[in-house]
Amino acid sequence: MEVMLADMVFALSDAVDLVGVDDDLHGKRVAVMAAECGRELGYDDDRCARLLHAGMLHDCGVSSTRVHQHLVGEFDWVGSQAHCVLGARLLADVPALARLAPVVRWHHTHWSAMPAELDPELAHDANLIFLVDRVDALTAPFYGAPDYLMRKEEGRRTIAANAGGLFCPDLVDAFMAASRREAFWLYLERRYLWRYLHDVAKRGLATDIDLAGLRQFALMFAQIIDAKSPFTTEHSLGVARLALYLARRLGLDDATCARIEIAALLHDVGKLRVPDSVLEKPAPLEPGERAAMLRHSFETYQILHWIGGMEEIALWAASHHEKLDGSGYPFHLAAGELPLPARIIAVADVCQALVQNRPYRAPMADAAVLAELHRLIVAGLLDRAVVECVEADLAPCMAVARGEGLPA
Repeated sequence: MEVMLADMVFALSDAVDLVGVDDDLHGKRVAVMAAECGRELGYDDDRCARLLHAGMLHDCGVSSTRVHQHLVGEFDWVGSQAHCVLGARLLADVPALARLAPVVRWHHTHWSAMPAELDPELAHDANLIFLVDRVDALTAPFYGAPDYLMRKEEGRRTIAANAGGLFCPDLVDAFMAASRREAFWLYLERRYLWRYLHDVAKRGLATDIDLAGLRQFALMFAQIIDAKSPFTTEHSLGVARLALYLARRLGLDDATCARIEIAALLHDVGKLRVPDSVLEKPAPLEPGERAAMLRHSFETYQILHWIGGMEEIALWAASHHEKLDGSGYPFHLAAGELPLPARIIAVADVCQALVQNRPYRAPMADAAVLAELHRLIVAGLLDRAVVECVEADLAPCMAVARGEGLPA
């Protein structure tokens, strides 16, 4: 199994931008502005492509909507370095993206505080991402307004006033020159933004990644997802471990087991769009909050099914809240439409959630988990054969779900 590296980068960018909830284009706008400034500076295609990809993924260390609100709501924020460090670590662990890690690591560092030992090219690229990231924080509230092109001037003045302190003067000059053009700003509108990205962003990404490389990407996604809340720490990793364990116990072939693990790692990517306050609420959800939760598995599907070659994995991942009687969501698939891998992930998801601490209840003991699984079988919601596999190996399964053991 192979997928295009470009498709994975776009999917990762889509996932990261979900954290904006009502504004899911921040990273892409930063990417386009960085590339346009790079062209103004006369950078070659490879460097402009690196800027574009770094812009798309610069906030990969942000999972929390609270942190995101700080980053887009405040021009300079004292806690900003934490997500830079995390994002750089995540990128460094994926060989195909490792060259972006230094840019992301320093993209909230003031020019006057940039480490002297850092390669000058990387320092300039990181500072350029910082500059256009702040431009987007200043101007995003006005996108789409009738006077949008007039409102940009205040942001340009703010950037110019911070030359030499926050931003490299040469980069400020390039931004001021590029942003005089109306096209610079009109590229940022949704319909034009997508055209720009699809024309430019695949440069430098026209390679395939194999199943092992895909797993590296999935692990990166999972760490971003699981950092969303202290109540979801290692949830995706736990579901993936248990789903893989069960798939092997049920005798599925190695290739299918590997794809099930990847689907399980990715199953909750859509939760990045759910506000922290909803995930961490200790009381029953209001209708609007419930609606936010109901859409998360469809968001997962939308991100994953556009990756060529991952259509089946996308369905398995997005079906973790489907029920055998057709009462689940988001597609209301019934038993005959749910393949075994989707059923395995659904059971693994329930098990891991029940053994994990949640805002509305404490972790459940093994016997209580099994009783709940049997209740869901009787209600016609979960697959009996998969649950019986858990029951036949209960202690090891629960240990795997808690992260106390690994699949054999």
